[in-house]
Amino acid sequence: MAEIPANSPESRRARGRPRDWHDKTAQNTIKSLDRALEVLETLSDMGSATLSELAQTAGESPATVYRVLVTMEGRGMVEFSPAEQLWNIGPRAFLIGSKFLRRTNLVERARPILRRLMEATGETANLGIERGGQVLFLSQIETHASIRAFFPPGTLSPMHSSGIGKALMAQLDADRLSEIIIEHGQQRFTSFTLTDRAALDADLKATRARGYSIDAEERNEGMKCVAAPVFDANGEPVAGISVSGPASRIPDDKITGFGNEVARAAAELSRAIGADR
Repeated sequence: MAEIPANSPESRRARGRPRDWHDKTAQNTIKSLDRALEVLETLSDMGSATLSELAQTAGESPATVYRVLVTMEGRGMVEFSPAEQLWNIGPRAFLIGSKFLRRTNLVERARPILRRLMEATGETANLGIERGGQVLFLSQIETHASIRAFFPPGTLSPMHSSGIGKALMAQLDADRLSEIIIEHGQQRFTSFTLTDRAALDADLKATRARGYSIDAEERNEGMKCVAAPVFDANGEPVAGISVSGPASRIPDDKITGFGNEVARAAAELSRAIGADR
């Protein structure tokens, strides 16, 4: 039998994963760890919670959830506020999450482009990607204006009511688009939300034609967003860039100007990560 070189891909995989790495059955799952991570994710979704609130939402007993929390508190993953009797996500969770953002140079390359976009438009500039059929915000450069949009890194948003979400949806094939809509639906958030599939399809068609999407108060009343897709070296849509702010500062007669600025920024980031466009 031929010997596998020490630095070959096969050898690296062997050191990184056991031979049965593809087996996701119960024998390879640590149930207590899985339960702890579920509690952590639930707390993250809730923002902050009492022990009883968290236990009820997570579907676990207070005693079990308390043991999980105390263990994670020792690692800095969660923290407890005695005055309010509330549990919150801790600083260690943020540090671990931030390493995900540094794993790729997408965020690093985007920062100066987002800053220039914010300065050109006077509104908050955002970077997001699609994760599990939702928009995951990765980075943001806030405007200096007192009233502004705010999407902290790690925020998840439905795609059908998001500027970045619609910019990416407009680039998907019909099957993937249908999968996302079937899984997540088209929830109504405001009177402007596109809850009808035909209306959404028409909006995505217009997005492709002009090169940028428009969120016209579809997620939050009084807030608008203009976004464009970012492509990688293979021509695949991997992210979106947007500017967002109060509708009073992004009136209809300024949408085209905002759209052109966002499209230029998205094209610049696409080139920075290897796209030929």
